[in-house]
Amino acid sequence: MRILAFDKSGTPTLGVRRGDEVVDLSVAAPGLPADAPGLLAGGGDALAAAAKAAGDPPADAVMPADGIVYHPPVWNPGKIICVGLNYKDHAEESSTQFQQVDEYPSLFLRVATTLAGHNQPLVVPRCSSDLDYEAEMVVVVGGTCRYATKDKALDYVAGYSVFNEGSIRDYQFKTTQWIPGKNFDATGGFGPDLVTSDEVPAGGSGLQIQTRLNGETMQNANTRDMIFDVPTLIAICSEVMTLEPGDIIVSGTPSGVGFARKPPVWMKPGDVCEIELEGVGLLSNPIAGEA
Repeated sequence: MRILAFDKSGTPTLGVRRGDEVVDLSVAAPGLPADAPGLLAGGGDALAAAAKAAGDPPADAVMPADGIVYHPPVWNPGKIICVGLNYKDHAEESSTQFQQVDEYPSLFLRVATTLAGHNQPLVVPRCSSDLDYEAEMVVVVGGTCRYATKDKALDYVAGYSVFNEGSIRDYQFKTTQWIPGKNFDATGGFGPDLVTSDEVPAGGSGLQIQTRLNGETMQNANTRDMIFDVPTLIAICSEVMTLEPGDIIVSGTPSGVGFARKPPVWMKPGDVCEIELEGVGLLSNPIAGEA
């Protein structure tokens, strides 16, 4: 099942993609929770009810997909846990010694105001022009867990999505802590869909992931090359904190980022950046300047 969020009279609303159409769950299944964390907290029963409603919806719950305005599929995650340097080639292009990142992942947090939905603009702030792209796979947590073991970790994954982990590089590198450069408003593209785990290879492994900037391929890799795979990330993160339904883990980017190029390549107003994850979706965001 492909779950998305669209704008309905100014309110993010859950829907299910059905080919070229979207089923409005607020109409087809009004008794279900109205956001992704709530729906996922309902477990298999809630997801089954959503799928059943999307399979046989009332006529007034169905709309063309090409007419909707997207929100991030999880617009209100409790936690956005990001993984830095999770591909060896990216660690190398970042001038980071591989042995320093091979033992424990580099983790940091983003906040929800950084998120932007599919087809929504990523914003270059007034104070910087160094907006970089990062193609990443999102892991969406579906169950509450603490101290999850690797062999059970995937039991707590609801699904996967696509992320452009936009980074304001000059602010990122002002300190050893990356939080400033990773938390500018509307710099994190997320979507278009949350694809449930049953439709994705175990752990999201073996999927091609690409960035295209104005049609030119900038990153091209495979999720099997992550240093820390999804079960390992779930186990490590849940050792530190309780993971809850609707939390997301942004699992790291491969080589080819803009700051490592000679000369650097930044996303500029007027550009269009696409992130494509095989079988999960294509996320597209125009780039705009801050008003």
